[in-house]
Amino acid sequence: MLDPTSSLAEGRRAYAASDWSGALAQLSAAREQTSLDAEDISTLARAAWWLGRVPESLAFAEEAFRAFLDADRSVDAAMTALQLGLLWVTRGDLTIGNAWVHRARRLLADEPDGPAHAYLAYLDASFAMMFEGGSEWDEHVDRLADLAVRFADPAVEALALAVQGLATLRRGDCAQGFALLDEAMLPVLAGRLPVEWAGDIYCTVIHVSHELADFRRMEGWTRATERWCAQFGSEAIYTGICRVHRIELRSARGEWTDAEESIARECADLAGGNPWVAGEGFYQLGELRRRRGDRAGAREAFAHARSSGIDPQPGEALLLLDEGDATGARTLLTLSLAERDALARVRLLRATVDVALASGDREGAESAAAELRRAADRFGSPGFATWSAHADGMLALADGDHASALAALRRAEASFRTDRQQYELARVLLLEAQAHEMAGDAAAARAAHDQARGILDRMGARVAEGVAPAPADGPLTPREREVLALVAEGAGNREVAQRLFISEKTVGRHLANVYLKIGVGTRTAAAAWWHAQQVAGDPGDASGAHHAGGPVPGSA
Repeated sequence: MLDPTSSLAEGRRAYAASDWSGALAQLSAAREQTSLDAEDISTLARAAWWLGRVPESLAFAEEAFRAFLDADRSVDAAMTALQLGLLWVTRGDLTIGNAWVHRARRLLADEPDGPAHAYLAYLDASFAMMFEGGSEWDEHVDRLADLAVRFADPAVEALALAVQGLATLRRGDCAQGFALLDEAMLPVLAGRLPVEWAGDIYCTVIHVSHELADFRRMEGWTRATERWCAQFGSEAIYTGICRVHRIELRSARGEWTDAEESIARECADLAGGNPWVAGEGFYQLGELRRRRGDRAGAREAFAHARSSGIDPQPGEALLLLDEGDATGARTLLTLSLAERDALARVRLLRATVDVALASGDREGAESAAAELRRAADRFGSPGFATWSAHADGMLALADGDHASALAALRRAEASFRTDRQQYELARVLLLEAQAHEMAGDAAAARAAHDQARGILDRMGARVAEGVAPAPADGPLTPREREVLALVAEGAGNREVAQRLFISEKTVGRHLANVYLKIGVGTRTAAAAWWHAQQVAGDPGDASGAHHAGGPVPGSA
């Protein structure tokens, strides 16, 4: 027979040495031979949690809760109940999570204030921000701030800073909000918090950085926490939503080699326990597939996201735009915008500008671009400012104002380069190529186009962009060849404008240039010239490479 005393001692030593497997094995062996006290059962729960064996961890934690109650340790039982509430909520089961929090609240009701009350206030504030409108969370934030002053506990201080940061961000002060969240992360990385709560603060920072498009902060804290987790040999601290955002971050950098497989695996793992987070994963999977040109796969992933409770916009709308259905795309975005709050609307506005221009709705495009400018100013988000510059560039380009387009697009380009968002960078470069072409600078247009194509080819991405730039001695510019190719098919100016997502006025201007360059005076003569070039296989023609139903270069 095994000596339970020896196994217990070995299990405790293993846990202290961050040997989670050894701790779980030895403590489990001791538990089979004798009754463990509540502290050792709690250690079992944490060892299982570090190994990612969450169901076992939850079962052990419930056993520890009962053991603390039996020992008349109400505060310890309440802390265990709060831990269980947190873990159930992060798994996506709000009903069970809230039940455990209410149980903790009942146990603490007759206890004098202490650190456990701070953990309760943290959950109350966090839940209020997630599920309640207005500023109902203020009383919980104030309560936690008071407890942080009264109890000199690094963990309580970190919890208080985290909810203060979130509240400040939601009021529109991004600089101060992120400063508070950054400060909250310091005790997390110093190991001053219980690991489950450290994981929640970390994932809160990552999620809100993503929500406010602050990719530099998102990447910086991700790297820091990856280093922190490496010393423990575990990634258990990352909740499902964090895993999805980490994959998204790698995808944005162009690290697509294993991204699709990783996202699909995460979605499968999360679907049963946390459908909301699985839905976020399916959305990212749809976006990756759309950008790779796998429209059927993207549609399937977006459908899974929707069935999981996630509105798959703007990706689903942009998929329709890729397929030439600007009207359908506009309908989806209009419905989604009506259902979202001011912050959540921001993520849809750049696509709304794109789709409105494709639909010939110049007023709608300007309205969305103006709202995006206001959001960038209100929230002080560098990511929102970049999206706004991108949208302004598209708007100016559609108006034929190449100088304003280039000024805005270059601001977006600089930010996307800094953030290493390769796909977004390529989209902007393709638009810059059009602006240079419009300005008559063929060399600059070719350079921007070639740089964009190099990025997209390395990533395996597809962006519908019409024809490639013409050889230097070709008579027509790339856009002129696109317009003429469609005219030769019998399309009128309105249809050409709709299919290339430019204004009818711009179509007329391109046709006037075409007539002058090839020495004709009518559409019929121009179409005949085009067909003759096709038959002759002239290297300056488009060789049928135009994209009749796709979006303007870099638009999706």
